[in-house]
Amino acid sequence: MRHVVCVLAVAWAAGGVPTAARGQPRELATLKGHTAPIYCVAFSPDGKTLASGSTDKTVKLWDAAAGKELSTFKGHDRRVLSVAFSPDGKALASASMDFTIRVWDVKTGEQKLSMKGHLRPEMRAMFGPDGKTIASGGIDGKIKVWDAATGKELVGFDGHRGGVFPVAFSPDGKTLASGGGDGAVKLWDPATGTERATLAARSLRVNGLAFSPDGKAVATGSQDGTLRVWDVGTGKERFAVRGHEGEAVVVAFSPDGKTIASGGEDGVAKLWDAAAGKPVSTLQASPKNEPAVVWTVAFSPDGKTLATASAEGVVKLWDLGAKK
Repeated sequence: MRHVVCVLAVAWAAGGVPTAARGQPRELATLKGHTAPIYCVAFSPDGKTLASGSTDKTVKLWDAAAGKELSTFKGHDRRVLSVAFSPDGKALASASMDFTIRVWDVKTGEQKLSMKGHLRPEMRAMFGPDGKTIASGGIDGKIKVWDAATGKELVGFDGHRGGVFPVAFSPDGKTLASGGGDGAVKLWDPATGTERATLAARSLRVNGLAFSPDGKAVATGSQDGTLRVWDVGTGKERFAVRGHEGEAVVVAFSPDGKTIASGGEDGVAKLWDAAAGKPVSTLQASPKNEPAVVWTVAFSPDGKTLATASAEGVVKLWDLGAKK
């Protein structure tokens, strides 16, 4: 599998995910418009808009309720690996294999900024919780923090042996987590680049990473298909479960922190009890007869909808409150 990982910026709000007793999630809609695999999706903070990025070099915005395409942002020269809304929903950051991180005006589609600094093309980026900074991690092993208003690089640092795959801000913005090709999860001060802790040092690549809404836990998905949850305060592993056949590519916490969604190389997305590590639901997020890698998952801010996208090239929306 190609070492391409999408990082999601998720707006946390009140809301949750049904338990297994409430039934299997129901597919609401399939969004078609991209002409190639989709690597990333993100909901706007108000949950009304969904952004997606693809190998077709475009970023698309969708009406999340109606499932209709709203606009297409063009400018990248190669595949788009990550998309992230600013906390106020007015800007969107996208990172591409063309070596650029671009910031777009959501309303007009105008490109506001284009930042370059990573030495190799695979990278991903996300806004900090205050909207003033953007963090990026790249396969060149570098982590960078940028001024979101000017595009100026504020600090750059490294510490992984090999590439950096996912990066994620803690909800309070005071910590930046990174997952590496060396299997390590590191916590950093995003203002100075000082390393604070290493939560894990495994031999297999960390593909996906997400903070819990309270900032007390970090979930990871790994090359060996394992889903792990770590206690940020103690650095101890809370649990580890084999989540997917093949690699576990991406993870995300629900807004209430009770559920984790994961996507994998086996073509499915899964929902897990975040406290116990037990499976809740399995979603066939790509064709069963021809499974496609599920590159990205994202919860809506109210926790009622999950978006998934895969190498199949479509976005699927799932109702998490569906009854049997």
